[in-house]
Amino acid sequence: MGRPAEVAVKFTVPFVGEISGTWRPDDAERKAAWELYVELITRVSVIELGPAEGVLREALSSHYTLFHTTRDILRRYGPDVAPRSRQGEITFGSLAVTVLNAVVRPLLTRWHPALAEHEATRPADVAPRVHEQEWEHGAELREQLRVSRQALAELARVLAEVAGAADLLIPRTPRPPNQRGGGGVGSGEPRSSGSEESA
Repeated sequence: MGRPAEVAVKFTVPFVGEISGTWRPDDAERKAAWELYVELITRVSVIELGPAEGVLREALSSHYTLFHTTRDILRRYGPDVAPRSRQGEITFGSLAVTVLNAVVRPLLTRWHPALAEHEATRPADVAPRVHEQEWEHGAELREQLRVSRQALAELARVLAEVAGAADLLIPRTPRPPNQRGGGGVGSGEPRSSGSEESA
């Protein structure tokens, strides 16, 4: 119920370009999609960081654990999520591997050791957060995290559709107690103003 037989996929992956096509998921892919969706929407990796918000190390660590979690999901479901009979088509396996290799891996390969080198120079009397904010490459890393976040958020929305789940990345206006029906503010519908990317 509520799970589409076909999902139109179209989003952009850094260094790869646009991924588009039709995904015809089976039960194994729907279950894997739900698991990865939950991982994505509950991580710092899909939360927008303002210029002085959050901790860069925490954001990178979130990407690092996401890499291992995704590999675990692929291992557990096996070739059922990337069947040979559908090679060249969009599958859970093809999407997950593309995003890992084109979004998560390059970010970690470049920035994990760079940030670690800066962290190693922190004086004992300087707080880790303060020292991180003084890093000359901090703004550049935040921009890379923003690009990564956009790709992961788009992937999350595709996974939500495949799993038949609500898009939990869209901010909702809480429904006041005892209010029924109707639309607009307080109806539980997406806000008419503000960015849908704010989650």
